[in-house]
Amino acid sequence: MRLTILGGGGFRVPLVYGALLGDHAEGRVSHVTLYDEDSGRLRAMARVLADQAAGIADAPAVTATTDLDAALRGADFVFSAIRVGGLEGRAADERIALAEGVLGQETVGAGGIAYGLRTVPVAREIARRVARTAPEAWVINFTNPAGVVTEAMAEELGDRVIGICDSPVGLGRRIARLLGARPEEAWIDYVGLNHLGWVRGLRIGGRDELPRLLADARALESFEEGRLFGAEWLRSLGAIPNEYLHYYYFNRDTVRAYQEAKQTRGAFLRDQQRGFYAEAGRPDQGPGAALAAWDRTRAEREATYMAENREVAGVGEREESDLESGGYEKVALALMRAIARDERATLILNVRNRGTLSVLDAEAVIEVPCLVDANGAHPVAVDPLPLHAVGLVTSVKAAEREVLAAAASGSRADAVKAFALHPLVDSVGVARRLLTGYAAEHPGLGYLR
Repeated sequence: MRLTILGGGGFRVPLVYGALLGDHAEGRVSHVTLYDEDSGRLRAMARVLADQAAGIADAPAVTATTDLDAALRGADFVFSAIRVGGLEGRAADERIALAEGVLGQETVGAGGIAYGLRTVPVAREIARRVARTAPEAWVINFTNPAGVVTEAMAEELGDRVIGICDSPVGLGRRIARLLGARPEEAWIDYVGLNHLGWVRGLRIGGRDELPRLLADARALESFEEGRLFGAEWLRSLGAIPNEYLHYYYFNRDTVRAYQEAKQTRGAFLRDQQRGFYAEAGRPDQGPGAALAAWDRTRAEREATYMAENREVAGVGEREESDLESGGYEKVALALMRAIARDERATLILNVRNRGTLSVLDAEAVIEVPCLVDANGAHPVAVDPLPLHAVGLVTSVKAAEREVLAAAASGSRADAVKAFALHPLVDSVGVARRLLTGYAAEHPGLGYLR
């Protein structure tokens, strides 16, 4: 089985390759093609993967290319993890938004809209190339903002594109372990959009154990999301929100913390990864040096994740138990296995609604538990959203739809509407200034007129 990774020079690629190295079943991935526009990043990442594969006789072969069609040809699965504009673009997204007093995070609020506006046209072109060059391939999308990008690619690929995210996986795993259950044996009642969802129940042996957790303040505040939101707010909701909802529920506090921070998250990662790629790309290194550099960089990256949000919540540094990867690489592997081998699995995925949530239309991409088999991912019926969640989900989806419209029409008016309709952008005037600022910064937005 052949896997192509778009954004193959990206920092998280070793997580995917590491998961493949642990898969020894018949029909596993035997060849990985890395595609990236940046040949230097490709060389560095190829060195890391070579270090990972050292001493493993049946490690998947790795090739690298800057030719998209060559990368897609013959692929059974395509993993999309591109970053249009790079980390320099992410840092600019944050800076421009914060100057207007609104959030610039890469998937939430103004930053997410700017990122979507420059990514959707590229994602649509990739989808067309996949449809033409590898029509039988399944596309697994991790490119952010994952919900809107998956929806854009589905216009061309239909149900053969499936979005994944590690946030629901990590949240469900932490709750299950707190309740004394193995995560794979628990049914997680999770529903929403990408980076905008809630765990409303966790069933073990058919019994919902979430009320037991909500009743225990000490247990609630012993894990990442409990410390972020606080026991009182979680009890008020009667659910455990995805960590990204902290940007909504504590917006003013978080914006202020980001404005006062020495450096935004995007700027930190930009500088950190410059150092990593320079070190890993050096040709004079000994065996294992590139992988060691990657391990050190990843540990620092994980430890500083959502640092400003934890500052707002007054919870200090991340616990050791929270530093484990969210597991998107394991979700990707389980998804590929289920489809390729018809090994039925239940996974939280980003798929087309198909009537699952009555407040959204059939084509809207949502994030819910899905049953996966050789025919793809099928969303499971869920209970209706409570009104507070309906408001957030529908308003954010409306903004996402305007991103899709603007990317198709090239209309600045549609782009302004995307910013203005988002619940974290509170002014049409701010929306107009944001678009002006982003268009001046990003050549990729030159199509808007």
